[in-house]
Amino acid sequence: MIRNIIFDMGNVLIHYVPEVFLERISVPEEDRPLLLREVFGSVEWIRMDRGSIQEDEAIAAMQARLPQRLRGYVPPLVSGWWDGGPLLPVGGMAALLEELKGLGYGIYLLSNATVRLPEYFDRIPGSQFFDGKIVSAEWKLLKPQHEIYETLFREYSLKPEECFFIDDLHINIEGALCVGMAGAIFYDDMVRLRRELNSAGVPVKTGQN
Repeated sequence: MIRNIIFDMGNVLIHYVPEVFLERISVPEEDRPLLLREVFGSVEWIRMDRGSIQEDEAIAAMQARLPQRLRGYVPPLVSGWWDGGPLLPVGGMAALLEELKGLGYGIYLLSNATVRLPEYFDRIPGSQFFDGKIVSAEWKLLKPQHEIYETLFREYSLKPEECFFIDDLHINIEGALCVGMAGAIFYDDMVRLRRELNSAGVPVKTGQN
């Protein structure tokens, strides 16, 4: 029986759209592809999520690959992409979280994110319903490593067979399955997600966003 629902953050709770972050700090349109590649698409970005590199080191490495005129954009993108405007909630997700909490389910976060996540997580609609969080950088682990799922189970005394994981990446759901936790890929389709939860025995309402 499912007793706990585990959520990813980016493109599950909020839309993670680097192009929007570039627009907010007025990066010229012709320079955006380069910044997308060298900041958000960089190895350093992944290493920050793993907690294996400090922000200042990551920023310096990214800046070294960019022309001088673009280097000033890197610090706000790395250290404050969530500033300068509202976070973009996934429609219907806060209502689902509230419904699940009302039904008595435990609700947990399992996210590949930097140690700065606590600075903005409370701004995400529905964040008040979470019973616990595992943030990759704090444990120096990344999904889909088996160890990060096992850390979640251990830290919150959860049984994998009683958990259901929602993530937007198939590789992370596959990682969950490898440690005995069922789940569903989220395709930005709340109707489908509610039906998949129903199929797993979670009695949420179906046929609505």
